[in-house]
Amino acid sequence: MNRVVPALAPPLEAAIVSPLSAAGDVPAWRALTTNSTDPNPFFGPDFLMPFLENMRQPPVRLAVVRNASTGTWLAAAPVGRRRLGLAVPAATSWATEYSPLGSPLIHRDTNNQVVGLLLDTMSEAAGSPLVAFPYLPLDSSTAARLLTTDLTWRWSLAHEASRAAHSAGAHGEAQFAEAFSGKKRKELMRQMRRLADLGEIELSSTQGKAGVPAFECFLELEARGWKGRSGTALKMRRETEDFARQMIATRAAHGGIRIDQLLLDGRPIAMLVLLREGSRIFSWKIAYDEAFSKYSPGTQIALYAMEKNLRDDELTGADSLAVPGHHMIEPLWRGRLPTATLLLSKSRSGHFLMKAGQMDVDLEKSARAAARRWLKRKD
Repeated sequence: MNRVVPALAPPLEAAIVSPLSAAGDVPAWRALTTNSTDPNPFFGPDFLMPFLENMRQPPVRLAVVRNASTGTWLAAAPVGRRRLGLAVPAATSWATEYSPLGSPLIHRDTNNQVVGLLLDTMSEAAGSPLVAFPYLPLDSSTAARLLTTDLTWRWSLAHEASRAAHSAGAHGEAQFAEAFSGKKRKELMRQMRRLADLGEIELSSTQGKAGVPAFECFLELEARGWKGRSGTALKMRRETEDFARQMIATRAAHGGIRIDQLLLDGRPIAMLVLLREGSRIFSWKIAYDEAFSKYSPGTQIALYAMEKNLRDDELTGADSLAVPGHHMIEPLWRGRLPTATLLLSKSRSGHFLMKAGQMDVDLEKSARAAARRWLKRKD
């Protein structure tokens, strides 16, 4: 689908395309990712194309708004039809457990007409008058633009939560000092001294194309731990292994990854894979050797990553991508990133679905809570 809106200046073109058929548009797509109001590494071609090529997913389309004269992409979001809770469907920006960030790509220099046209295009692409953005950072410029784009769009929030993050600059330094102080500091330093008794230890970072062989080490390390035993490590399924390898190789070629490592005699005992996009960095995957658990290798590498981030003047902050309340990362990365699923509609049927969607979300929460209580009693 292509639709030109010539009355606007510049004339805008809305398109619904297959992400896997957009190879010719990758330069324009990547340029939008670079110039987006808020960075989202998961909605650019370097992540989304390997993900959709390898992972079994429902139909996902790419809603695009571009300058009809120049072809410049001004806004884009992968979109599919997904239930908000147990039953109510919505046209949803395609955030997943591997990519828990639903912010659309909106060019920082564009206007509200572009944002409104993107919402219309997403609605059409998924066949729903209700549009949803899961895991949307509420304090972001993107959220502000979505909330103020057009008074004909009503909005509400669902799934409100907050997850660990950290700031940059003086605020970030204060967060680090708070996390790495007192008894915690003494204990972590003691553990590192005891670890040094076993051999030579080194904390290091790998970036660029050197990250590709480092990621192979990560895959092996993760597979040897509890994720390997539970079958959730990337290497345990062909589709996740192929997706991850392709994604890392593509992003590494464009400087989009960093892998932090804690080494003992040259062998990694903790690794953290981070995705970098613009001025933000995202903690994607962590693994450690459980044989060294008493030395807190996961905690050590997470603190090192924060310290490394704070030394990078180009970064404005970091997102842990962790589930809310994560027992390891929240005491270390003391900032909090409030998120929610933003629901938007502008038609009578959309408004009805929005109200039904809110009830659907509440019903799902109640059902999950009841299931947890039942399982607890069963144990």
